[in-house]
Amino acid sequence: MGDLVDVVNSGIRTRTLGRSPSLWPLLARGAVLFPFKRPRAGVTAVRIRLVLPGVRVDLARLAAYERACGFGVGADELPPTYPHVLGFPAAMRLMSARTFPLPLLGLVHTSVGITQRKALTATGEYELAVCVDDLIPHRRGTEAVVVTEVRAAGELVWESRSTYLARHAVAGRPPGQTAAAEPEPLPVLAGWQLAEDVGRRYGAASGDRNPIHLHPLTARMFGFPRTVAHGMWTVARCLAERGTPQAARIRAEFKAPVLLPGRVSYGARSSRFELRGAGDGGRLHLTGEVLPLT
Repeated sequence: MGDLVDVVNSGIRTRTLGRSPSLWPLLARGAVLFPFKRPRAGVTAVRIRLVLPGVRVDLARLAAYERACGFGVGADELPPTYPHVLGFPAAMRLMSARTFPLPLLGLVHTSVGITQRKALTATGEYELAVCVDDLIPHRRGTEAVVVTEVRAAGELVWESRSTYLARHAVAGRPPGQTAAAEPEPLPVLAGWQLAEDVGRRYGAASGDRNPIHLHPLTARMFGFPRTVAHGMWTVARCLAERGTPQAARIRAEFKAPVLLPGRVSYGARSSRFELRGAGDGGRLHLTGEVLPLT
């Protein structure tokens, strides 16, 4: 079944999908359109909201995701990052479209904010909605803000805002955006030796098979010396280590890619957590915070 309905309201076109998009054709379309798109300032996003009703979780894929990220397997409660996986194909459809002004290949995931209002069960049925909410200036280019919402029986139970950066030359620095000083390291609570296949295992479980995560040769095509771990894998791995309340606000910023294979240190204090390269003065890869939602 294909797309079902287009409805225009307040300048936003809502398109109801009959099924979750397939990722491989979207990656291929992004690659074909790549030479014809040049990231630049001043572009605007077409306001399209994709809705996918009747979503159910594939329990085998969920188990593979839980194993790849370090969560316990078999509980009837979704990891707080898993709805991102469910919404990712729809987000890719929007960002690979001809009308999306930034090139899909080369987009860098720079941050994610998640609000989970209650625990989501693995056996529930959900409605997903995804849109590109805005394109905003960044000191290194332009960021796309992608919003994903999950509803159960009409109630908003989970939402996220992800930013994806397209790098390009900018004239001056956008107001209010300065390079923040690096925070002092948090106490190290764990160290992980990451295998070279982490990206392939996470890609198989999540469907996110960006070439930079799969093989050193394809990673080098995009300027990386080795395979790169998914940003959302690093967030999920940290949350699997620390745990989260059933209702929580989660915020994470991706500071530097994690090259594979490699060794990293997980640090945490109170609500904050981080991931750094192992050893004294290790490179900061990820900062984050988890707060209970009251």
